[in-house]
Amino acid sequence: MISVQESLAIIRRGAEEILVESELIEKLETGRPLRIKAGFDPTAPDLHLGHTVLLNKLKQFQDLGHEILFLIGDFTGMIGDPTGKNVTRKPLTVEQVKENAKSYQDQVFKILDPAKTTVVFNSTWMDKVSSADMIRLASNLTVARMLERDDFSKRYKGGQPIAIHEFLYPLIQGYDSVELAADVELGGTDQKFNLLMGRELQKAYGKPQQSIVTMPLLEGLDGVQKMSKSLGNYIGIDESPKEIFGKIMSISDDLMWRYIDLLSFKSLDEIQQRRDDVAAGQNPVNIKKDFAEEIVARFHSEEEAQQAREGFANQFKKNQVPDDLAEVTLTVGEAGLAIANVLKEAGLTSSTSEAYRMIKQGAVKIDEQKVEDRNLVIPQGVDYIIQVGKRRFAKVITR
Repeated sequence: MISVQESLAIIRRGAEEILVESELIEKLETGRPLRIKAGFDPTAPDLHLGHTVLLNKLKQFQDLGHEILFLIGDFTGMIGDPTGKNVTRKPLTVEQVKENAKSYQDQVFKILDPAKTTVVFNSTWMDKVSSADMIRLASNLTVARMLERDDFSKRYKGGQPIAIHEFLYPLIQGYDSVELAADVELGGTDQKFNLLMGRELQKAYGKPQQSIVTMPLLEGLDGVQKMSKSLGNYIGIDESPKEIFGKIMSISDDLMWRYIDLLSFKSLDEIQQRRDDVAAGQNPVNIKKDFAEEIVARFHSEEEAQQAREGFANQFKKNQVPDDLAEVTLTVGEAGLAIANVLKEAGLTSSTSEAYRMIKQGAVKIDEQKVEDRNLVIPQGVDYIIQVGKRRFAKVITR
């Protein structure tokens, strides 16, 4: 049987913060399966790798023998989580919530064991809450306390409107922990206020307080902003093996380690060995391929992962990418750099005029994808293999 300290080491891996760790240790020492809660609002139909940082931690708790409460916020989804928003979110319709919730369940079981996961909907109890109950719930928090939230504070100081119903969101998320008698709640670092609300309300309702585990937010393919479908910088877990593999191969070598640390199931010793190998001169592209194969296998199969790897290699063989591929590092700044300037500064065209002409002719490709937008801006913090015509290639790294 695994010891408390061994369990704690697994729980700590990749976590940003544990509140309160001493309380979590006391819970683990009881030896009983803990009730582990994580909530997801079905605001979009697809899960991406950013979501899996949290799902992987749930999987670890599950493997340790604890009870997973996968909460779908179909009630809160119709409010809209205000976290990180500078404007009031448009509430979802009941139909949108139901459709997205169904998609969530289909995808989440690519990671969690359905036989050991309890899926719950917060409409189950919130639909029964009376107006008097809601007033009593709201009486547990002051407006001043609510304005301590960073996003609300910024909006208030900036004269941006805050709708009253947005104040209800953290209250309802916290009340979910009361109803579920959660021992532990997981969430992203941006959810800390909401997670602490669960502790406050459990105390107010005379219940044992949950411990909190916060997980880092995964940067998207641009290496700058949080992974988000709306920003187009995401890798969806329901995408094809080819798409997942290709997108992972497009990330920078530096960002690769961030992804490996947060998403790989390899041991810490094995990951450190790979870091040592790169430091000793090994090409990081091989490690990136191994990681891409691991992720594809997780959401599809070992066979499809191998096929995706072979297909990726064959693409470059077909287009005869040279073994001594030139590597160019460009400083583009936070605003990025227009594709025409990138081509010129990388030495792939003699001028921006030639660059525009080659784009118009369909002769410019980035990671095997034809460039059609002459106004495309290449962001900071990415690695791309850029091809102009049949024989001009360069690996362009932007900083």
